Amino acid sequence: MKLAVEARVTRANGFVLDVAFACDTDVLGIMGPSGCGKSTLLDAIAGVERGANVSLNGTSLTHRAVHQRRIGYVSQDALLFPHLSVRANIAYSPTARDIHDIAQTLGLTALLDRMPRHLSGGERRRVALARALAAQPQLLLLDEPFNGLDDARRADAIALVRDLHRAFALPMVLVTHRQEEIGALATEVIALDGGRLVAPMTNSPVG
Repeated sequence: MKLAVEARVTRANGFVLDVAFACDTDVLGIMGPSGCGKSTLLDAIAGVERGANVSLNGTSLTHRAVHQRRIGYVSQDALLFPHLSVRANIAYSPTARDIHDIAQTLGLTALLDRMPRHLSGGERRRVALARALAAQPQLLLLDEPFNGLDDARRADAIALVRDLHRAFALPMVLVTHRQEEIGALATEVIALDGGRLVAPMTNSPVG
């Protein structure tokens, strides 16, 4: 994945994200304290936030609408459609592939006919991840995907994401404030604070 981003985003509360970087890596980790601009940067890459020039693998995405960027986005809130079953949520995208392999990989086969209100928090996160993968994105954005999990479940979830990355050969951008998640998944890392880069790009071998 060759990703280049120049972003300047100003929020109504006065917060300003002002960053520029380029990387060539399989999994980019973005670290920093709460409120430093990590989620805003993901929004800018996805096209949700205006004010960013984004290039992926040599192709500019800057003037493409969100739905034209082929970017999967798993936010901190799973944001499932409450009126759709798990099956329909996963298959929602018009570009969705056959969902059964993905559902099996994520342990969701037995849940396909359930409604989101009957799922646990961890199950909702897995459904959101399955929906993003089913849409056949060229890049997957993960915003604090392991928040709220205890240590054992976090370890299992990290291993699952690592396996999915390998199985689908899918480039990822991972936002987290946990060093162990960066060490397990990211191959390059940037750090933010106060809306700006505070550390140069570093290598972080996948564990």
